This record gives sequence, C-alpha cells and structure tokens, in this order.
Amino acid sequence: MLPLERLWDKRNRTVILLVSAAIIALIAAVDWWIEPYESLGFLYLFPIMTMAVFLPRWVVVVIGIGCAILAERFSPLEMSYVRLGFEALALGGCGLFVREVILNRQREWEAKENLRVLAETTPAAIVTVDGRGFIELANRAAIETLLPRDGQLIGNPIAAFLPELHHALRWEDAPPFRTSMQCLGHRGNGEVFTADVWFSTYNERGAPKVAAIIVDMSEEKAPPFMDAALESSTSLPQEKPAALSARETEVLRLLVQGLANKEIAGHMDVSESVVKNTLQQLFFKTGVRTRSQLVRVALEHYRNVL
Repeated sequence: MLPLERLWDKRNRTVILLVSAAIIALIAAVDWWIEPYESLGFLYLFPIMTMAVFLPRWVVVVIGIGCAILAERFSPLEMSYVRLGFEALALGGCGLFVREVILNRQREWEAKENLRVLAETTPAAIVTVDGRGFIELANRAAIETLLPRDGQLIGNPIAAFLPELHHALRWEDAPPFRTSMQCLGHRGNGEVFTADVWFSTYNERGAPKVAAIIVDMSEEKAPPFMDAALESSTSLPQEKPAALSARETEVLRLLVQGLANKEIAGHMDVSESVVKNTLQQLFFKTGVRTRSQLVRVALEHYRNVL
C-alpha cells in the first residue's frame, strides 16, 4: 500500500472523521469572517474527499449538499439556486469518486496481499510472470522446484525454466484463459524434469500476465504434508494390506500396466484430477511415496485382486 493510501487505513477512521469535521467547521468560520471579500467554498472539497472513504454514499451526498449550502450562504455573491446545485454536485460527486477509487485500490492491495500469503504458505510451487516474461512473484516451493543458481527467481526470465509457459504471454490479443499442460522444465543446476503446469492468463492495468502452479512429475510423489502420516504408517508392520475401493483397484490395475494419468482417466472415463486424487489415497493407504513403490506394493500384496 502506498504511503498516502495508508491515510485511509481502517484504524484511522475516528481520527480522520474528527479532523475532517473540524476542518469543515474552520473553513465555515473563516469564510463567514471574510464574507464581504472572498469565498472559500472550494476548500470544502478536501475534507469531503478525505472522510468519504469511511462513510456510506448517502452520507457523502448529504455532507456535500451541506457544504454547498455553507459555501453559498457565506459567498459575497447573491444567492443562486443554480450555483448551489452545481456546488453540491461537484462536492458530493468528487467525494463519491475519491471514495470508489480508494476502496478499489484497497481491495486490489488486499487481494495481492492475500495472494502473497497464500503463495508463501502453500506447499505447491507458484509463480506469476509479467508481460515481458520475467518472474515477479515466486514462493519458496517454486525456488525449491526450479533451483535458481543465485537462489532467487524474481527477476529471472521464465523461459530459462519453463520455455513453454513463456509462449502463453504471446497471445496478447486473446481473452484471458485457464488451462494446463505437461512440459519439460529446466532447473538452475541443469537438470531436466517433467512438469505439470496449471496456469491462467490475466490483464493487470493493460499488461498481460500469467499465474502458474508447477508440479514436478518426473517421479510423482505424495505431497509433503502427508510425509508424517506415511512415516507413521510405514513404521508399523502391516499384517494385511489395506482394503481398496473399486475405483482405487481399477486405478492401481491400470497403473501396473504402465499407463499415465491421462490414459487412466481416458480408460475410466473420469477427469485426470480424479485419478491424481485416487493415487494420493493409494499412497496413504499403502504407505509409499512414489509411483514405482506403489507398483511394487501392488504386485506384492494386491496381485490376486488385480
């Protein structure tokens, strides 16, 4: 949030309203004192714009009309209802305009802050890319996945890590869209890996940008938050294999045949995400972390079922 916008922080509400009311009273007093010489009615604009953010729209309109009446009452000119109407429209309209601008900026800032917090706390690798193809936001999981040489992803070109994702920025004339793809990724240490990328394009102030979630699929693993549960399950001797549902059995059967997630989804007529969720359930039930370990367990303990 910019320093000036901090003025409209919710914690400052009472102070801003009291100070703005005092300024309006001061302007009215000075305007009354110099009534024969000059009009200071235009100065009401500033306290109205300052306090409008903290007030409902109808209150802003009422204050605008009230200040217009004060400006007309202490004006050295003769009373004019037309001028009064224009003054009320100007004061109230400016207050409403500033109110909407500041509130929209606050919502935008809060959304970015929430996105930053979410990106930092999620175990998934998340990056955002600006219109020139440079990474402008990356969480720790993204750094651990892409392993930049200097330890920093922000400011580096995304093409150095995920060339296919860079191509999404070339469709500037097309409307925003969301999709996923599987492509080859390049780590900073020179290692090549298979990546599943879910990304969406969007425009921010006329500039095209991309937000993406990156998953290393070179050897599909159970998510990090399941490690403790898996360790506890594998530390105990399993007298008999866990019971599997019909869907889990079918996924396991097709996995043993060497099919990829997309092919399994096609055979079962379900979405690929359903297959991935089922695999995570199998990881948990069997106490393994990788696909290869899951195949081994399937052949050792579920051969008859399959």
